[in-house]
This record gives sequence, structure tokens and C-alpha cells, in this order.
Amino acid sequence: MNTQIRPFLFLTCFAVLWLALLPESQGSVEVLPEASMTVDGRVVADHGAAAKHPMLREILAAFGRAETAVQARDLDGLMNFYAKAYNYHGLKSTDVRRVWDEVFAHYRDLSSTHLFSGIKVFRSGSQLRAEITCTGGLYGTEIEGGRKITLDSWFREVHYLVHEDGAWRFLGNAGEAPGTAPATSAPHHPLF
Repeated sequence: MNTQIRPFLFLTCFAVLWLALLPESQGSVEVLPEASMTVDGRVVADHGAAAKHPMLREILAAFGRAETAVQARDLDGLMNFYAKAYNYHGLKSTDVRRVWDEVFAHYRDLSSTHLFSGIKVFRSGSQLRAEITCTGGLYGTEIEGGRKITLDSWFREVHYLVHEDGAWRFLGNAGEAPGTAPATSAPHHPLF
């Protein structure tokens, strides 16, 4: 295994596990110190400069609003994070709304972790878009039984966002989506 990847994997796994095992439910949206950021093809090399960049601050604020909605069990507020053209392997925002409604019905003390390791912001036609490489998870406690579980997790997955109606929104996957969800898809995947 590449010696540069090993510390990243350890830090990421430790952070995700540590946050999942905290006694209180709290969310986390963070940019890892080794994260790379490009804006319109220009590299923002310094972590401090990246953290202060207006585009990244807006993206972090959007994820923060989504996390607040998750913790408040505010389905309408959460759905504001999804773009009008949201599409994840053929699932649309109405499908995601149904999934989140089921999650809220069966779990309490929900929180998520998002650790950004790559941020790319660019124009696509007239739209401003972002690709966020992220590791994280969604955690909750079963309403029946009280067992704390990981509902979903991801490793270096790319979140696709679009700047729409004055805010960053979750778009789903880039390009053409397959007509159906892959057979390996989890039945309770909130797509966050």
C-alpha cells in the first residue's frame, strides 16, 4: 500500500469511528488538512487560504444547513439541499424524500460526518458546479430497541453539487444516470 495513503486511511477511519461512537448526536463537516482545492482550474494550495475561500465557505454552510435539518428531523428543510435536477442512479428528489421520511420514522439522534479530501469548483455552461470528494457516514439510534447504528457510510465518494437559486445544492451523480439503481445499492441509502 502506498505510504502516503496509509496515514490518510488511518486518520479517516479513526475520525469516522470516533465521531460515530460519541455519546451525543452531533454532526461534523470538515475539510481535512491535506485536502486539495481547485477553483476554475486554479489550485488553492494553502489550507488556510482554502478554508477562507468564499466558495468553500458557502459549500460548508450548505452541508451545515443540511446537517441541522437532519438533526431537527426537518424533512422540508433537508429537501432544500437537493437540486431540482437531482438524480442519483435514476432516483429523483421525490424518491429521496420518501427514503428520508422512512429514516426519520425509524431512527432518532441522527447525525452525519463529512470529511472533505478534495474540492473542485468549476463552471459548466452557465452553472457553477462542485465535486466534493468525501468520506463519512450517517448515524442514528433505532427508535425501537435503542441501538446506535451506522445507517450509511462512504469512502472517497464524490458529492456533485450545483449552485442553484443562490445556494449550493446536492445534484447526485454526474453525466447520464443508469435507468435503474445498481443491484448492490442499499435499500436505506439516503444519498446524502
